[in-house]
Amino acid sequence: MSKAQAPFRYDIVGSFLRPEQLKQKRAAFAAGEISASELKAAEDESIRSLIEKEKELGLKAVTDGEFRRRYWHLDFLASLKGIEEVPAEQWSVKFKGKQPKAATIQIVDTIDFDPHTNPFLEHFHFLKEAVGDTLVKFTLPSPAMLHLICCVRATDYTPIPQYTEEAALYHDIASAYQKVIKALYDAGCRYLQFDDTSWGEFCDTEKRKIYKERGFDLDQIAEAYVKMINLALEAKPQDMKITMHICRGNFRSTWFSSGGYEPVAEILFGSCMVDGFFLEYDSERSGGFEPLRFIKDQQVVLGLITSKYPELEKEADIIARIQEAVKYVALDKLCLSPQCGFSSTEEGNLLTEEQQWAKIRLLRHIAEQVWQDA
Repeated sequence: MSKAQAPFRYDIVGSFLRPEQLKQKRAAFAAGEISASELKAAEDESIRSLIEKEKELGLKAVTDGEFRRRYWHLDFLASLKGIEEVPAEQWSVKFKGKQPKAATIQIVDTIDFDPHTNPFLEHFHFLKEAVGDTLVKFTLPSPAMLHLICCVRATDYTPIPQYTEEAALYHDIASAYQKVIKALYDAGCRYLQFDDTSWGEFCDTEKRKIYKERGFDLDQIAEAYVKMINLALEAKPQDMKITMHICRGNFRSTWFSSGGYEPVAEILFGSCMVDGFFLEYDSERSGGFEPLRFIKDQQVVLGLITSKYPELEKEADIIARIQEAVKYVALDKLCLSPQCGFSSTEEGNLLTEEQQWAKIRLLRHIAEQVWQDA
């Protein structure tokens, strides 16, 4: 019998490579050559095709590939009340190679979520209807990302009057996310994932040094983030699963953070009340499995299959690494996934759609060898 609840033995982070025809439509829309309704029709068609492919490959929960988004995070964060997307001279972090289109967000008013106007609820409704009886997995940036981008990465942050006390800011972010969780649940969402690069940065020795020089206590911020996320999770009904994906950067097959999980493991794995962690483990940049000793009741999804490069991993190597992880987490609490999505921004990583699907086939084949309930 297959594992009944998410995360599943073979699972996905969420984003997929945009089809070429959708990229062309998005470029045409940006150039003013087609209308918003024409772009939406193209997105709808591409998402329906993606759903069929995900089902064909046996995924237990399917996503919309984030096909309606430019970025994995900014589109949603800018949709919150009190948040505004603004131009930027450069990206807020430096990737080891090409850089994304520069943009950022600012806090301009009281932060809130309006279920009556937010477009992401409409995105979920379409996906839920399109998948039929299959479980939907919906992905959103973590609450931590809003604070990280606006208040930590930004070198020119000045709090607006209502947030001179930072505790009020943390509270309002958590409160907005409580409304997000409730609205998605009422719409039928039972599997939600928070994507979060803050923890990858907090694991990076060089970044920790730079932030310390700027006056930030990352251990203190980490504790505040866990408290904020847990407050948001108080809105989670018992029959809803919420997981967290931790990433070190994923744009055009490049990255921006490096370092094992040890600096954040105790506070994050030991205290954060998510149902599972999707953890990047596809290269030496993520360190070893020892930090997993702090895992409590959460499921751990090992991101051992890279989404950055087309070369297929050797099955024996992946199985051996899973067995290494069993030293710290019982096999029954482990699952397998790619380390990240295939297209965290609309540009996508440097591989073809067929190479992307080959990764998913490999993922399933390995999982079915390792777990009887895959």
